[in-house]
Amino acid sequence: MARVAKKKAKAKRVAKPAAKASVAASPVVVKAQKAVDAAAKSLDAQLDRVGKARARVQKSNTAAAKKSLTAANAKLREQRAKLAEAKLGLAKANTMDAVRQAEESAKKSVSELAEKLSNKADKELSKALKAFEARWKKTRAKADAKKVKAAEKKATAKVKAAAKKAAAKAKAMEKKAAAKAKAEAKKAAKKASKKKAVKKSAGRPKKAAAKKSTVKKAAARKAATKAVKSAPKKSARRGRPPKATAKKATGRRGRPPKKA
Repeated sequence: MARVAKKKAKAKRVAKPAAKASVAASPVVVKAQKAVDAAAKSLDAQLDRVGKARARVQKSNTAAAKKSLTAANAKLREQRAKLAEAKLGLAKANTMDAVRQAEESAKKSVSELAEKLSNKADKELSKALKAFEARWKKTRAKADAKKVKAAEKKATAKVKAAAKKAAAKAKAMEKKAAAKAKAEAKKAAKKASKKKAVKKSAGRPKKAAAKKSTVKKAAARKAATKAVKSAPKKSARRGRPPKATAKKATGRRGRPPKKA
């Protein structure tokens, strides 16, 4: 009986992992653990039957009791094989579940790492974009400043050219106006000179009249001289003839009387 009890205790100790296996979340492991528990339970029951059969053999030692014990022992071996098979199935299930859990854990780790890297990448990208934006803005500001400077230079040159052109135009206009004023002044001077010449020519006939009067006087003197010569000599008086006679002969001196 002591031997049978020992075997029972061993079988019960083998069935202990069932409690641990029942904690697993995998359906395959749960199923394998149930199979192990059932095999262990059947083995315990068979151990009880073997113990009873052995007790009968010891008590009666009959052929029937021995045959029953032999059958019970065969059944016990079968139950032990089933328990061993169930345990193997549980071990396989645990192994596969461990693989699954490792895979899930790896996936989780990879996912967490990916998320962590993604967050880190986002932060680094944001930082890199800010740095790139700062560099780009700086470069663009330099380029724009260069363009503005070139535009200012071009505009200044354009303004200078326009001012030069305007100055040249104004100078040409001043020159033209001066030439026009000079021409007008020359024209006015010429006109004034003509007027003066006309005035002078208008005063000259008086000189002609004076000349005519002189000619008349000379002619009168000549006629008087001729008359004196042709007249009979009254006396042998010397010297100038009387003034009255001379005046009559010579006529009036100075300007001739104006015509009526």
